[in-house]
Amino acid sequence: MIAVIRTTWALLLGMFLLQVGNGVQGSMMGVRGAIEGFSTFELSLIGSAYFLGFLGGSRMAPKFIASVGHVRVFAALASFISAIVISYPLLTEPWAWMIFRVALGFCLSGVYVTAESWLNNSATNETRGQSLSAYMLMQMMGLVAGQGILAAGDPTGWVLFIIPSILVSLSFAPILLSAVPTPAIEATRPMSLRQLYDASPFSFIGMLFMGGVFAGQFAMAPVYATELGLGLGQLSGFISSFFLGAIVLQYPVGWFSDRMDRRVLIIGAAASGALVALAGFFFANSYFALLLIAALSGGLAQPLYALLLAYANDYLEVEDMPAASGGFIFVNGIGAIAGPPMMGLLMGQVGPGGFWLFLAAVLAGVSVYGLYRMTQRQSAYVEEDDYDSVPYTNVMPGAATAVALEAAQELYIEAAEEMAGDDTEHEVQA
Repeated sequence: MIAVIRTTWALLLGMFLLQVGNGVQGSMMGVRGAIEGFSTFELSLIGSAYFLGFLGGSRMAPKFIASVGHVRVFAALASFISAIVISYPLLTEPWAWMIFRVALGFCLSGVYVTAESWLNNSATNETRGQSLSAYMLMQMMGLVAGQGILAAGDPTGWVLFIIPSILVSLSFAPILLSAVPTPAIEATRPMSLRQLYDASPFSFIGMLFMGGVFAGQFAMAPVYATELGLGLGQLSGFISSFFLGAIVLQYPVGWFSDRMDRRVLIIGAAASGALVALAGFFFANSYFALLLIAALSGGLAQPLYALLLAYANDYLEVEDMPAASGGFIFVNGIGAIAGPPMMGLLMGQVGPGGFWLFLAAVLAGVSVYGLYRMTQRQSAYVEEDDYDSVPYTNVMPGAATAVALEAAQELYIEAAEEMAGDDTEHEVQA
């Protein structure tokens, strides 16, 4: 790990600063929007607009890099992000903020793709898993740190818009000054959504549902906390709890997934997450209970993305794995775009508690569909060999761009090829 940090510290530091700024501005949308008088449904549309832009940016960024190179893409997107973040208080209209959020999602996803291509290119087969894990961890830590800055500021003024703009600008300095030439991202063989569904219906539907859960948790959590009447410091602690829970439980869940039928673990985690969400609906009057519920909710839901991805790869040919990652990004993005407006409508009907009811319903849906799929398909799990498949990789959905998933897919491919080689060797010996 020390060797990884030594060679990629500039990138890790830059992405940490970027996510601190992103964490501040992301939570500010719900807080400042409520102060400006935006309705819950308007705030939900603003939240989903980010994921619409993110989806487009992850698709277009590789083409930009291939055309003009990494440094120019960085410079262009950096200037746009700084300008967007500082523009929110200039035009406090819901339609304007939706446009800002689409542009912000587009630019940030482009930044992630550019940074991750550098990380992927600089890593070796022996260090790629460690590099990816360190990268994801720094992003989550940055998001948590951003909530601390939010708690210390005044949401009615300009400071909490200026600080993210400064941090985003600073984040590119170590990256640009330390960048090394990286090759253009090559397009992978496409895989249709129908083919992806046929390969793993459970992963396909699960990814769609989980997109709504992730977007709902992180786009609407500030809106929920504001409607609940939490102070700025309490709101920051509440949102941080989702990320902290994900950091703590991500690896243990992944460890178990390589030692049992993944579907059982996915169904169990989703069902547990639904029960936790229901507890949030009934125990909203206790702040400390909310912190624990948020931590469990984030810890149970976040790993499901990687679990579903790993389960799909259990049934994919090696050459189809990279293309499948892009398809799952698209499916998850559709769910992320639809999630916040649906949650916003529910919150408008039943009050703030609609936040938890939506999460409970969607997670229960994942669990029920998983139980149905277990009656339709035999498991890839083999008792005596633990798993006749490729291992789980620790990928967090909040930062799962095309390049991050491609790096994870390379690990899957390498593991699958090693297993195939081992099987051939055993056959020759027999």
